[in-house]
This record gives sequence, C-alpha cells and structure tokens, in this order.
Amino acid sequence: MTADGTTGRGTTGDGTADHDTTGHGTLIVGSGLIGTGTARRLAAAGEHVTLVSRRPPAVPTEAYGARWRPLDASDAEACRRLLDDLRPGRIVLVHGPSDVTWCEDHPDEARAAHVAAADTFAALAPDARIVLVSTDNVFGGDSAHNTESTAVSPANAYGRAKLAAEEALLAKAPRAVVLRVSLVYGHEPADAGKWLNFFAACAHRLLRGERVEAPDDHWTTPVLLDDVAEVTAALLRAGDPLPPLLHLGGPDRVTRAEWAGVIARALRAPADLVTPLPRARTRYASRPVNACLSSEVLATLPATENIRVRGVREGARLLASAFAGPPPV
Repeated sequence: MTADGTTGRGTTGDGTADHDTTGHGTLIVGSGLIGTGTARRLAAAGEHVTLVSRRPPAVPTEAYGARWRPLDASDAEACRRLLDDLRPGRIVLVHGPSDVTWCEDHPDEARAAHVAAADTFAALAPDARIVLVSTDNVFGGDSAHNTESTAVSPANAYGRAKLAAEEALLAKAPRAVVLRVSLVYGHEPADAGKWLNFFAACAHRLLRGERVEAPDDHWTTPVLLDDVAEVTAALLRAGDPLPPLLHLGGPDRVTRAEWAGVIARALRAPADLVTPLPRARTRYASRPVNACLSSEVLATLPATENIRVRGVREGARLLASAFAGPPPV
C-alpha cells in the first residue's frame, strides 16, 4: 500500500491489473490551486505530468518536476493537437472560471468555458481516465449533508455551469469520474495576483493585523488541498470500474466566521480581528447556505478507503508555519 492509499501504479486496490491508465502520463487542464496541487502530488511520485493553461502558473512547473504548455481549452482544434502529441492516459479537468461572483455576473461565458473543455476532452479521449473536479454549488443549500444521491439544484451560475460540464463529460467518456469537492484551501502567496482561497486570504490579513469579515450564516465542509490531490491521484490510478460521481468534503461543518476563528487561533492572531456578518452583506451572497458535501461511497472504494481527510483545526496547524514563515517553493 502506497502513501496515497493505493497499491501502486498498474494495480487496483484488490490487486487486479489496472486498465491502461498510465498511458503517456497525466494531463492536467487548469493551473490554479487544485491543478497545481495535483501536479505537485503526481510529480513527487515520479510520474510524467503536463500542466496546461492560458497563462503560465505562478510557480514554474520545473520547480517540482512537471511541465507546462500553453492551451486555450475552449479551442477544440488546439486540444486535439495537444492530445495527439501527448497521448495521455489520464486527464484532470480543473478548468474554467471559479470565482462564483464573477460567474454570477457572466453566466453565459462561465457555462461556455466549463462545458466546452469537458465536451472536447470527452469526445477526443473517451478511453482515458478523466477526472473532472466539480463543486458543491450544484446544490441549492437546503441540506447540510449533500451526498452522491442528493438531487441537484444549482444555487448559482457557477453551479449550473459545472453541472452542465458534468453532464457533457459523462455522456461521452465511459471511464470518466466527476469528483465534487467542497471549499478547497491551502497555501497561496499574498501577491498571487488572483482572488485567494478563503484560508489564504484570512491568514494574510490576520498576520497583517487587519480585520476579516466572514459570514456566520454560510456553512461549508472545507477540505485541505493536499487531501484533494491525494484523492484525485488515487482515482487516476484506480482500476475499473469506478462510480461516475463522487463527493469529497472535509469532516467539519463550519461557518466561514467559525473557520476564520480557527485560522486566527492557529496563527496566534487576536480573535477580535474576526467580524461575523450576514452572508447577504458579503461577497458570498450568491453561495448556497449549505455548501457542504459528504460521501456515501469514497470510503468504500479500494483506491481511497485508507485516505484520511483532515479537519479544519488540523489543516490550520499544518498550514500555520507556511504562512508565518517563508513561502514553500
């Protein structure tokens, strides 16, 4: 058993031979937080990883043993040329705009960006193991425990775009897996030039002695980036069959205000820097009240049954030194 909860490349969790999921390496479409985290995980295991995006990632892929190539994932012909060149056996789709507020203001553009790439890669590489990273925003927020069997009802334009991408992928790629994740967090530098994940945004403000305003009526099940990357890597390596839909959320259901308090304690910042506010008065107004996920399936799969997903307090302790000291390379 390897550290990522699988039995290694080329075998399934029950010891049977894997379908050719190794191919010519792994292609990751999207160089944001999750794409880069997954690329780091796979490259550290000695795998051939190519990261593609319109612009170079903030951290050069050569720093951790991967490669980067430019790609406009909405350009089907460019995607075809890339696949003909790389011939990847495994593909991770973490493409498209993820700023929920931006998507709400640009619903047609958001849908087009998410659906086009999912449809293109499904059509051009139907035999590859494709993992599409999706969202908890496909649910309306009525339930505190959204599982794989919960009926979808997108809360916003981002949720509608992601749901349409899920449907486009699964209609054409029989080996594809949709992995819906809850709010993902990890280290990002303050000068990343983008909207930071919630943990990173809070940490940098708190360490500067600035106030953090966070809703006390918006619940989520945050999941550490390292755990998302570990689960994604395990699914890529797993043998057939896999369920077409899986959920990954953290074990703790917290409001953003509660979570900000956890972050403050881990960084030894004054607790009174955190100001709870109603969701409607924050940039999270378009998010579902319950952006929460839980899984009925993940812990039963041989590939992922030994992966422990960490809670917000452990995650905060693990990340505290990265934010208080020099950023990781």
